[in-house]
Amino acid sequence: MSDYWCPESSFMLFSRRRNFIKRISLTTVQICLAAFGLIFVILPLIFRYSVTLQRGILFLTFITYPRDLDLSNPSSVGLYATRSFFLNVRDSDVDNETTNNEASRKTSIIRIGIWHVLPRHVAKRFAKELHVNTDVFDDTDRNVTEIKDETLDLLESVMKTSFPNINRENENFFYERLMKMPGNTVILYLHGNTASRGSGHRLDVYKMLRNLGYHVIALDYRGYGDSDPISPTEEGVVRDAMTVYNYICNITTNPVIIWGHSLGTGVATNMLSQLNYMNEKGPKGVILESPFTNIRDEIRQHPFARPFKHLPWFDLTIARPMYSNSLRFESDQHISEFRQPIMILHAEDDYVVPFQLGYQLYRIALDTRGKSWGPVEFHRFEASHHYGHKYIVHAPELPELVKNFVITYRNEVF
Repeated sequence: MSDYWCPESSFMLFSRRRNFIKRISLTTVQICLAAFGLIFVILPLIFRYSVTLQRGILFLTFITYPRDLDLSNPSSVGLYATRSFFLNVRDSDVDNETTNNEASRKTSIIRIGIWHVLPRHVAKRFAKELHVNTDVFDDTDRNVTEIKDETLDLLESVMKTSFPNINRENENFFYERLMKMPGNTVILYLHGNTASRGSGHRLDVYKMLRNLGYHVIALDYRGYGDSDPISPTEEGVVRDAMTVYNYICNITTNPVIIWGHSLGTGVATNMLSQLNYMNEKGPKGVILESPFTNIRDEIRQHPFARPFKHLPWFDLTIARPMYSNSLRFESDQHISEFRQPIMILHAEDDYVVPFQLGYQLYRIALDTRGKSWGPVEFHRFEASHHYGHKYIVHAPELPELVKNFVITYRNEVF
């Protein structure tokens, strides 16, 4: 049988292929449109009307690392001579997140987890009583500052007699007695979102500060770490920080410096603004590491917002609703509402909180703060060092910057 070409058969085959391609193309377009509608329309609309989702995206309490961290045992992450304890925060919660009715408010008690890290030189003096292996004290470490503590010289024997063995029953009294001794400086550390007070880069900050001779108090806000699993709000986390600050001030009259990182800078400036408004005693100074101006600006600049920020409805569905629901952290406003000196630290290659936001906050502070108020310092860390958002603590010049700031202002009153 001879082969032959049939024009009608070829035409039908071509038509089938063309129709098949059309159906595939139409299906692809429909899938793309549906995906676009879901990601760029439906999700922003859900975000606009869900306070819970807004809080979740802002505070990121569901991100926890390292896993299986035992916050009750700080030595498990290399923090010797550190106690873990809890404070109770009196709080007013709203039964329904969408109501502003005062009658719906109820007073509750929220428990927050805290670490108190002793200065290195103090821990070394009481290594036996604290059951600390002396191998942890590396006297060749260049980052260690030798501290001359005359008060501790006088009271060391009395303390050792009173506390021959530090255990769960007496450690609170022991740590508080040491913090109360004249000449000490206390750093209250306010961390950013995600994880807990036990994450790696935060541990590096505590270790640097303890090597400089400071007591370090670090807390987990509600919803973080081993604190009560309450959904955070701006008002709530500021109240947590205020409770810990008041605890420190009730224990000691020694100088207190606030150190805020990332979201913690917003907590710090809000808290200092409130202390000034209430005419309460404030700290001696504040260190703002990787700060931003306000949440609206930070959302626009955050890497996760890049696919959305050019949408015409971005402000309506994402930025404005958070502002309306009191998730603001307006450091650009608060920074002109307290008198204490400020040191700002920011890395040029910070992609989480872009460098320009920290520098903008610095310029706002220069323009709006009183002439007789505490000075404002700004320290830029070049992108070539790759410190990013979390690792300015690795800058070799940082300990000296911090020490000079504390020495300069620990006895000043503004």
